[in-house]
Amino acid sequence: MFADFALISVLLVIAHLLRSRLRLLQNLLIPAPILAGFLGLIGGPQLLGWLPFSLTGEGKIAMERYPYELIAILFATLFLGHQPHRPTLRTMLRDVGDTWFYNFAAYIGQFGVALLFGLYILPLMFPDLNPGFALMMPAGFAGGHGTAAAVSESLQAGGFNDAQSLGFTFATIGLLIGIFGGLTLINIATRRGWTHLVSSAQELPESTRSGFLTPEEQTSMGTSTVSAMSLDPLTWHFAIVMTAFGGAHGIDYLFRHVLESKIILPLFAVALLVSAVLQLVLELCHIGKYVDRQVMARIGSSVSDYLIAFAVASIKISVVVEYMAPLIVMSLLGFLYAIGMLWFLGRHLFHNFWFERSIFAYGWMTGVVGIGVLLLRIVDPQLKSKTLQDYGLAFVGISPLEILLIVVVPPLVARQIILAPAIVIVVIAVACFALSAYLVGWYRTPPGELRPGEQEIIDELKSP
Repeated sequence: MFADFALISVLLVIAHLLRSRLRLLQNLLIPAPILAGFLGLIGGPQLLGWLPFSLTGEGKIAMERYPYELIAILFATLFLGHQPHRPTLRTMLRDVGDTWFYNFAAYIGQFGVALLFGLYILPLMFPDLNPGFALMMPAGFAGGHGTAAAVSESLQAGGFNDAQSLGFTFATIGLLIGIFGGLTLINIATRRGWTHLVSSAQELPESTRSGFLTPEEQTSMGTSTVSAMSLDPLTWHFAIVMTAFGGAHGIDYLFRHVLESKIILPLFAVALLVSAVLQLVLELCHIGKYVDRQVMARIGSSVSDYLIAFAVASIKISVVVEYMAPLIVMSLLGFLYAIGMLWFLGRHLFHNFWFERSIFAYGWMTGVVGIGVLLLRIVDPQLKSKTLQDYGLAFVGISPLEILLIVVVPPLVARQIILAPAIVIVVIAVACFALSAYLVGWYRTPPGELRPGEQEIIDELKSP
């Protein structure tokens, strides 16, 4: 395992250096973990065989298992860290109601649409397809590689052995669609006057392209909350994460092997619950304030990079070839869904800077939040639209519901209970859009016209 992590670390370093030096890679905006994963896939045992990734006793590539474990570590970081000022639901609805409703409904709606499409349309084209196939598209697109690993766990338990490779493939396709499709949409928007903070698709800062920050742009990764004379602050935080991860494995072992329970929660969900309980215990013991939320976020982000690299490197090429046609069909559905959300709902539901907010949502609907931030920075270089701030506030209320969806729906699909959850999801999504229109507003102004609050920010940018 350590040798495999060393190999993928070397590939991450190489990928980052290639991105910093090659203009082509900078123009394509390919994230380093994706590039590292492709290097691992090409150099690994499936193709060239140059990279000695370890094999299991059954002859399988050992790193196929790593994303399953890494997603549990990633989820263990989500509830860890002291957060003294958690916003209330009333505050979120009052200040960022349109952002909350739109982002939550767009996320779950992609799952609902995919399930219905997989239930009624996909079988007409591909009769022998596993019913869980359609679920892997939103798991990879809206969810990303981590969610794909989590969802595939339930489907594989139900006998769909190709679910993980398909989920990772969808997630990789989604990232590429997010980047290239997003840049195309931005060029269209700037030409038609839909953007008000920039008049053209400006060049990204050199640091964004190269991946290396200038001294002026560099910031602290977190706060040292314990004395290094006793324990290094990073060790303290990482040890807490691994305590939650180890506790999750202990509970999983208890249910599977001691109690022999037939109801088993996914490991990532158990890790999330253990981490929430652990943080509560630390708060009750007045130690919670020594767990820095920013450090935990950095640990989670680092784990995510390794997860993506391993996920891409472990994609089974034979599976991709076998499912090529339905992969294309479902990927096209995901792309059209994201564009539909942007044009038919985003421009009517957001109270201001509709395109800036919608292109950010498009980025995470097809890839990850990082892609959304990348696209947002092109049309809002100084982040004056408050898109990120509003999303950060709304996400506090969205994330538990997203996790609930990932925990509940995949086991039902694995048992071929599809129609009921699909209908429930779609009804909730439609209800959220309707509530947003009722509580916040449904804007009929032309896409290029200014909305309330925009002129003041534009004047502020123009003032010396």
